[in-house]
Amino acid sequence: MLTTANGKIRLQTLMDEQDHVKKFSWKIGGEAGFGIKSAGMSFAKCCYRSGYHVFDNTEYPSLIRGGHNTYQVTVSSHPVHSVDEHIDILVALNKETVDKHQHEMTEGSAIIYDGDEFQPDVVFFRDKKITLLHVPFKKLSLEACGTEIMRNTVAMGATMALIKLPSSFMEDIMKEVFSHKPAVIESNIKAVRLGYSFIEEHYRDADTDFKVSLSVREKGHRMYVGGNEAQAIGAIAAGCNFYSGYPMTPSSSILHYMASKAVSEGIIFKHAEDEIAVLNMALGASLVGARAMVGTSGGGFSLMVETLGLAGITETPVVIVNCQRPGPATGMPTWTDQGDLRFILHAAQGEFPRIVMAPGDIEECFYLTVEAFNLADRYQMPVILLSDKTLGEGVGTVPIFDEKKVVIDRGAFIEDGKVPKDYKRYQVTENGVSPRTFPGMEGGIFCGNSDEHDEYGYSNEESLNRIDQVNKRARKLEYAAKFLESASVNLIGPEDADITLVCWGSPKGVIVDALDELPLRVRKRFRVLQIVVLWPFPSERVKSILEASKRVILIENNSEAQLAGLIRQMTGFDIREKILKYDGRSFFADEVAQKLIRLKCL
Repeated sequence: MLTTANGKIRLQTLMDEQDHVKKFSWKIGGEAGFGIKSAGMSFAKCCYRSGYHVFDNTEYPSLIRGGHNTYQVTVSSHPVHSVDEHIDILVALNKETVDKHQHEMTEGSAIIYDGDEFQPDVVFFRDKKITLLHVPFKKLSLEACGTEIMRNTVAMGATMALIKLPSSFMEDIMKEVFSHKPAVIESNIKAVRLGYSFIEEHYRDADTDFKVSLSVREKGHRMYVGGNEAQAIGAIAAGCNFYSGYPMTPSSSILHYMASKAVSEGIIFKHAEDEIAVLNMALGASLVGARAMVGTSGGGFSLMVETLGLAGITETPVVIVNCQRPGPATGMPTWTDQGDLRFILHAAQGEFPRIVMAPGDIEECFYLTVEAFNLADRYQMPVILLSDKTLGEGVGTVPIFDEKKVVIDRGAFIEDGKVPKDYKRYQVTENGVSPRTFPGMEGGIFCGNSDEHDEYGYSNEESLNRIDQVNKRARKLEYAAKFLESASVNLIGPEDADITLVCWGSPKGVIVDALDELPLRVRKRFRVLQIVVLWPFPSERVKSILEASKRVILIENNSEAQLAGLIRQMTGFDIREKILKYDGRSFFADEVAQKLIRLKCL
């Protein structure tokens, strides 16, 4: 069922048999330095350990210091892949948080705030049946540790009491977070208990419109992980033993994770001076046999373009993660976008093969990264993974990654001692793939040349040789396309659905969440076509699906409908109905439902 909230459509909150809320949205906000992210992740972990699914998102301005920060968590008894547009619980560590987010509050929601510091507009919230809960964050923090620094921890304790989860979950997390600082564990636990007790003592029997409460459930076989971390874990599982990077939001947490695991996992990790050096280092490592990966965003990828071409002409495998943010130039560094698709497909002068894939959820971040390494080695070319801020910095619960599904394929390597006498590194073959050697192998000498070259790697500008080498490299992509065809798209929903929603990347999760909350009779009218392999483009498969659809609608996080343009280019099918968003924010499930109503789909 659909309900209205603040003049907008809201998908009705799910209920269980006891009329307890099964899904709700929680947000904490305050100034940078208030511990917003740490508090938010701690709360999400508590809900996860209590047996619930969660998905988190953080918003922060493009500033070195200061500015308004938020962390939002959707908590659900069912799998969830996005955050809600509306808020059921708002933890306001300053007045600005209330001012900025009060219009996101839904009827029957609650705000936890410090009434000693500021007073919200009581009349405004009473009319909307919003419960105001004064908790003296500052006073209780001073009592816990003698400073104001634990206001966020007090707020976490208050939240746990409000939704009726045991404080022990949060206390255990404090022990883990501060295990390297035993002296502050006790004061943090005290802060949690003070916040919890204040709600219990002052509001337990209060008659309010706020009804959210949770009971502890079976946790299930799942984990709590972010999209960027999932890609880093996938790289390690795939045998990545060289990572070079330069910090660039929103890809930086890949760098942080790989650095943290470098010693334990035997990875050579390089923090280079810039993105030019990053990809050059990775290419050098790959040339000598390493499995190499780099991570960046659009501006950093721009600096890598010349080296990308070098990877193409030398047929050197490498995996590149581009975690998108709004451009051009510096753009909006801490926000989200899907504006790099055309750039990624055509970056670097000349024609050479590349594979481009886009995960749509956290699970796919792991498994596609593993596959990217195999593809890079098998076809000896760069493989680019297109993510974005929403997915990369999003954190959620997913089934524990299955190590049995991880298969490592190093492609056409020649074993030491088996190098043919007349070894040709760039030998013209039927499928375009030429056997590789490592430098130092007896008889395996070749020239890795940025000029056009012959089969040995020596510069050669003769007409016939040029044609042979261009065609050879192109055949690799034709060969890869046949292998990738079965996994190139995901089709979610009934085959006979009237309406096909087309997407790539992170909008998949939002669309799935939106459809999951529609009544079954309505949901059956929709299916989702997620394009996973963007290049080589699965033209025939996409064309057949779209031509069999009664109605097609594209949903994309950019202003030019770049995927729609690619589909038209590669299939001739013109998607006329589009839902686009390009304000730096991700889609919300409620928002997608609203757009579909306007298009008279619901």
